[in-house]
Amino acid sequence: MTAAGPTTDSGTVGTDLPAQTPGGFEATRPARARPSRSAWTRTMLFTALAFALVLVSLLSAASGQYHIQFGDVAASVLHRASGPLGLGHPIPDPFAEATLWQVRMPRVVMSLLVGAALAAAGAVMQGVFGNPLADPGIIGVSSGAALGAAATIAAGVTVLGEFTVAGAAFVTGLVATLLVYRLSRAGGRAEVVTLVLTGIAVNAVTGAGLAFCTFFTSSSARDQIVFWQLGSLNGSRWTFVAAAGPFVAAGVAGALVCARRLDLLALGDRAARHVGVHVERLRLVCIVLVAVMVAAAVAFCGIIGFVGLVVPHLIRMVTGPGHRVLVPAAALGGAVLLAAADLAARTVIAYADLPIGMLTALVGGPFFFWLLRRTRSRAGGWA
Repeated sequence: MTAAGPTTDSGTVGTDLPAQTPGGFEATRPARARPSRSAWTRTMLFTALAFALVLVSLLSAASGQYHIQFGDVAASVLHRASGPLGLGHPIPDPFAEATLWQVRMPRVVMSLLVGAALAAAGAVMQGVFGNPLADPGIIGVSSGAALGAAATIAAGVTVLGEFTVAGAAFVTGLVATLLVYRLSRAGGRAEVVTLVLTGIAVNAVTGAGLAFCTFFTSSSARDQIVFWQLGSLNGSRWTFVAAAGPFVAAGVAGALVCARRLDLLALGDRAARHVGVHVERLRLVCIVLVAVMVAAAVAFCGIIGFVGLVVPHLIRMVTGPGHRVLVPAAALGGAVLLAAADLAARTVIAYADLPIGMLTALVGGPFFFWLLRRTRSRAGGWA
């Protein structure tokens, strides 16, 4: 005998007891939704990243050989951003105002764009390959861009003016990526393992071409090639920001559109096909998005490593593997990381502008090794 709960007008049992369905199965009325801990964690993460983004950007704009007061930078940025509202005020010193908006802010904005592009591309590549150790460089975009830049510098080509090297790097980065994808296809499909192996082969060929350009060019061009490979945001201009910005924005937006299908791809190719995902088309679209983002970033600042590898891994440890949260959070985290790295590159040594790629590799390498040891220790693999 069962105790009766409160009934509705239709005679069904209330919320405390299961109701009998016509097919004989019991259905329970869903409980009222409660805010989950994961939702709270995501909210706190995005809030912290947004706050860090603003703070690091303003601090980077204020710091340098010619110091500008933090409050003056914030007031000047607020004045320009508010437009007709007229909030804030320009910096009283005209030289400081010009330095801020003609030299430092383009570099700060470029660092945010490049960091967001590399980190979002890393998150997408790790989803496509189903491996948290995947990096955008696997598909040859960075090495291809480096070859194009080196060949242009070695040949002394200036057909596009200040955009010549960046344009050549962008085009060759895309060509190398499409070549990797085309060579890896067999039977109308491109398997993950084949993509990786083909990417290694193409990277080796482009590396040989880069060495050839470096060896047979003049000493001044050789120095320029080497410095370009180390990565630097020095010389960033608003025209460069305007050229790279649309590609980065389109790439991140496209990654967000593909986020749900990337989650399904984590189930495996066969399972993803069973739930309606066109795996081959998704993989091609994601590779093109990554190539566009990374080629645009690398074209204007050179090769910067470990951002696309470390940042998505860190964000995944906080939010989990869901790409609808991982991609935008990784983009914010990458922007914060690269802006902070660029700040360090300009201020660690007085009157020196260190290559930012060197700093990210110097810090990112040991830090990622620590992450690997931490993960393996939890799994019981390492002592």
